[in-house]
Amino acid sequence: MPFVKGDTRINRKGRPKGKVNRSTEEAKLSIARIANYGLDNFKEDLEKIREQDPVEAAKLSIRLLEFIVPKQKAVEMRAEIDQRIQQVTVNINKDNGEVHSGTNS
Repeated sequence: MPFVKGDTRINRKGRPKGKVNRSTEEAKLSIARIANYGLDNFKEDLEKIREQDPVEAAKLSIRLLEFIVPKQKAVEMRAEIDQRIQQVTVNINKDNGEVHSGTNS
């Protein structure tokens, strides 16, 4: 049926924001099913890899951790210390081996 201007049956608001179309929804569901099947067997598959090549299994585990544990961002800190140590005194008492230290600022 061709578009007719002024037709009252036309949805003038369109698809609601965030609503996916049917084909996208079906594709996501198919991918989720495949991923779920893979996750069901994942533990056994990782054990097989670990038996054949433990180093590769460790690398794979570390790469997968990136999706579970968030990466820490490097933080650079710069600060100046205004207080300076002027004198350090160390007293050694030979009688009982105790060491006493003090700081004068």
